[in-house]
Amino acid sequence: MKNSHHRFEQGPIRPPNEARSLLLRLTRNCPWNQCLFCPVYKTRKFSLRSVDEIKQDITAAKTIADDIKALSWKLGHSGAVNDAVVSALFNQPGTSTNYKSIAAWLYYQTEACFLQDADNLIMKTKDLVEVLTFLKEQFPEIKRVTTYSRSRTVIRKSVDALKQIRKAGLDRVHIGLETGYNPLLKLMKKGVTGEQHIEAGRKLLQAGMEVSEYVMPGLGGQEMWRDHAVETAKVLNQINPHFIRLRSLRVPERVPLHEKLEDGSFSMQSDDMLAQEIKHFIETLEGITSTVTSDHIMNLLEEVGGKLPEDKEKMLSVIQAYQDLPESDRLIYRAGRRGGAYRSTDDLKHDPATYQKIKNLIQEVQQNEGPQGVEKMITEMVDRYI
Repeated sequence: MKNSHHRFEQGPIRPPNEARSLLLRLTRNCPWNQCLFCPVYKTRKFSLRSVDEIKQDITAAKTIADDIKALSWKLGHSGAVNDAVVSALFNQPGTSTNYKSIAAWLYYQTEACFLQDADNLIMKTKDLVEVLTFLKEQFPEIKRVTTYSRSRTVIRKSVDALKQIRKAGLDRVHIGLETGYNPLLKLMKKGVTGEQHIEAGRKLLQAGMEVSEYVMPGLGGQEMWRDHAVETAKVLNQINPHFIRLRSLRVPERVPLHEKLEDGSFSMQSDDMLAQEIKHFIETLEGITSTVTSDHIMNLLEEVGGKLPEDKEKMLSVIQAYQDLPESDRLIYRAGRRGGAYRSTDDLKHDPATYQKIKNLIQEVQQNEGPQGVEKMITEMVDRYI
């Protein structure tokens, strides 16, 4: 295997649901990079990559994929990338991360590609179209191509330009909406208004793209939570995106928002407050057919998900079930969820051994460090995932 010659660049992040996609980097870092809550890209400069450079990366990825299939034939698996082929590859000394990532992609057969980094629609339309066309020529088996973008960038493109990009192969765009409440968008330096979010979402839908909007429960803190919940839902009601993805706010020390926590001008929502905020948000979603997901470990209630309008009551009942727990059980659930043991409040009943273990741990921390010690422990567990 010519491991060393074939390399392509990959960026630092992708959405959780793109974990098994082919990852290719079209631009480096984020052209805006000012959001107070975001830990990514902060010390790095944005740069565009040339079309030639991106094409070389796509060619390298294609060569690696061909190499792996050739290994499969050699091992007698007729080109299939199965357990035997993957373990042969991973056990070879010096197998590069590029080879490993392509092998995993072929193994999972997702037929999906995610284009990194933060905002690829900032590329010139003709350049992006050229890259997408080349990607489809090299990998005709790819069925879905997705990217991140910003509402501010999207509204600079005409619907016609977006249609060309869609036709060339970009099917889905992830937008960090975060909030629809203008004073909060301003406070967090998001560089966009609720009205611009609506315009961007609608434009993408008009161009035939799937739209995935990220919302950040907790972003309003204790000061603005109600307006944040209501106004964000109202903006989404005017877009009707395919997906609404919840990503609760976390504020580790390395994000700029941490300074506001320290000086007291921003107070975090507690988990119980957050449950109330999300309930308020879901209640305000009206007249849309979006799918809501909470597919991230940072979210307390992973089961708050489903298709609107038919699953709205079910989502609200998940929140209610948490709110109805006695305080001691809410604490046990929170610690268990943050530690990765629980996925649902139902798990409290089903696994008495884990329940007892977490209960003992909480009592021990309470005795040694008081109630604040328990909150600190839970916070540290969540912040690991950022």
